[in-house]
Amino acid sequence: MSTAASTSRHYRICPLCEACCGLWVDVADRDGPTPRVVRVRGADEDPFSRGYLCPKGVALKDLHEDPDRLRTPLVRRDGRLQAATWDEAFAHIGQHLPPLLQTHGADALGLVAGNPVVHKMGLLLYFARLARAAGTRNIFSASTLDQMPKQLQSGLMFGHGFSVAVPDIDRCQLLVVLGANPAVSHGSMWTVPDFRQRAKALRSRGGRLVVIDPRRTETAEMADEHLSLRPGSDVFLLAALVRELFTTDRVRLGRLGPWVQGLDAVRAAVEPFTAALAERHTGIPADQVRALAQALAQAPQACLYGRIGTCTQRFGTVNSWLIDLVNLLTGHLDEPGGAMFPQAAAFAANTQGPPGRGRGVRTGRHHSRVSGAPEVLGELPVSLLAEEILTPGPGQIRALISVGTNPVLSAPRGAQLAQALEGLDFMVSVDIYLNETTRHADVVLPGRSPLEDGHYDVAFGQLSHRHHARYSAPVLPAPTDHPPEWQLLLRLQAILSGLGADADLAALDDQLLDKDLRGARVADPQLPDVAAMARPLSTWSGPERLVDLALRTGPWGDRFGQRPHGLTLAQVAQAPAGLDLGPLTPRLPALLRTPSGAIEAAPPSLVDDLALALTQPEPAADALWLVGRREVRSNNSWMHNLPVLAKGPVRCVLWMHPQDAAARGLQPGQTVAIGHGGLDEQAWLQVPLALHDALRPGVVSLPHGWGHDLPGTQLATAARRPGVNLNALMSAQARDPISGTSVLSGVPVRVRAV
Repeated sequence: MSTAASTSRHYRICPLCEACCGLWVDVADRDGPTPRVVRVRGADEDPFSRGYLCPKGVALKDLHEDPDRLRTPLVRRDGRLQAATWDEAFAHIGQHLPPLLQTHGADALGLVAGNPVVHKMGLLLYFARLARAAGTRNIFSASTLDQMPKQLQSGLMFGHGFSVAVPDIDRCQLLVVLGANPAVSHGSMWTVPDFRQRAKALRSRGGRLVVIDPRRTETAEMADEHLSLRPGSDVFLLAALVRELFTTDRVRLGRLGPWVQGLDAVRAAVEPFTAALAERHTGIPADQVRALAQALAQAPQACLYGRIGTCTQRFGTVNSWLIDLVNLLTGHLDEPGGAMFPQAAAFAANTQGPPGRGRGVRTGRHHSRVSGAPEVLGELPVSLLAEEILTPGPGQIRALISVGTNPVLSAPRGAQLAQALEGLDFMVSVDIYLNETTRHADVVLPGRSPLEDGHYDVAFGQLSHRHHARYSAPVLPAPTDHPPEWQLLLRLQAILSGLGADADLAALDDQLLDKDLRGARVADPQLPDVAAMARPLSTWSGPERLVDLALRTGPWGDRFGQRPHGLTLAQVAQAPAGLDLGPLTPRLPALLRTPSGAIEAAPPSLVDDLALALTQPEPAADALWLVGRREVRSNNSWMHNLPVLAKGPVRCVLWMHPQDAAARGLQPGQTVAIGHGGLDEQAWLQVPLALHDALRPGVVSLPHGWGHDLPGTQLATAARRPGVNLNALMSAQARDPISGTSVLSGVPVRVRAV
């Protein structure tokens, strides 16, 4: 759409956080040798985000133009990463990787994926194919640093890891937010752009917002009530809420009653968790715990939502289970205005197969070699990657493929992981930056700018507060010699499959599509035959072709002509800013994929783990507990290299309550050291101190993702204010044992003057 003689306007879905806002990108088409981004603004026409724009969306311009963003492959020669051609890079991989795996076996290869993968459809769809071709059991991702408890609990209760209930905020009357800050995150495992306006609308129609958090967050500042609890004590609060519902006879299952199994086991499991016990652990008065349970039970439309703060602690999976139990027992699960299950227009895996019953989820199909941690949803804990590389013996990881990830900063004990990566026999990274992790690679394959790729939200439609289908075409032309990321992963797959670096990628992709089409017919025999389905898909290639297939066979799809007005990618792409498919609707019991066909209210592993919470000591009165902090301008480590986000005050600052600072003789602005008894002196972090009464006394807060002072990186803007790495203080062995998720919140620390 033209806005001036030399300027065009392009629709784009923002790929930088879970909000997935629609944007308009103005491009100067004849203002130099290549098109240039002039401005980024919110798309008012977008039916999902309705014109909302945050600083991250504006930063797409900086990301595209960043001189540090890699545009040419790098190959290690004579100990140094040097520019190479694409042919040279893949030939190098083909020369070194297959012989290593032939000698040591498939498990000698590790695969690790990061948060950016889920925001680019080519990476997400083709990483899954790469993992299958690799045949290794050593698969890791950022999921075990933030979200695996929620996925596992959803799988155990409802039968699928993406059957995640999210707040139906636009119809809610009481929203209780625990351990989350959606005013900054725009939702997490809950895609909800412009949370602030939606929360204001909730309050304007007479609803209430309650926030429970050790810090008076940006979300808490908007709330009607803020309850401050001790970090890591969520399990006592949640179990007490469930117990209170039973003891006061406020359990109301409503229409879900016939499909609920295990309530007696739940009642027995929570019996010891009184409101008085919760008060001793959380610091929230018992009468407030009881009042909260009563309010959730009595509100006509209510939802309890918990996120990363509830997941990244010892009882993360149990916390997630108890949250959904509260919603279930108060009659607010799968009801308008409560916690509802989105139904994605495409890639809705929990709509496949017969409704109401399925295989469910299993864990522990294999275990990590060194610590014996169970596999969960196909992954091992990323915190154990270093020991799997460093420990000799059969199955030792000797080669690694990293895709869009920086675990040296995002996972615990990054220094140990950096040592491990340096000792690998071979490492390949697919990434747009030479960062703290990719600096160790033997080959770096750069991805394209997001503005040079098409975009469809493969994952987030299953987590969205409202149904929609949106596609954005590439805004800018990609360099003709720069392959898209899906082709990079497909060529790696060809190398691992023995086809070689020069394999015919189009033929390989057609073979993979044929398998997908045959699988679709097995799942739904009423679909046309494979050849009939393949013909209309030929309009597209690569990930777009897979999106078209997923849309056509999805709940709103055209089923290849069987439903004439159903969705296709062409139809979605023709809509100026996507299609609004309406509000969430009840999906139980058809959603269920458990073997019993019931809502499993008392998964045995979670009931057993809850009992272990009773062995936890009550917190010491003089302890300091460290929590993370999310800020709208520094969501992930790689965003620290974008000038529009990096400008302003220094953000990697330790926050402390004035009362705690006075007790230790500390002053605002001075540099302090933070550590704990398990660390040697070199591992203590030195960081500026700021005083904030928004924190609960006894709590300190430090943002994550910093520490850009390591040699060998190419992040000039980030290196000017490197900050310190919060995760250097965390233990690689401190995990939620059920999901394998690292304990990154509520860690005891000491703070002293430097």
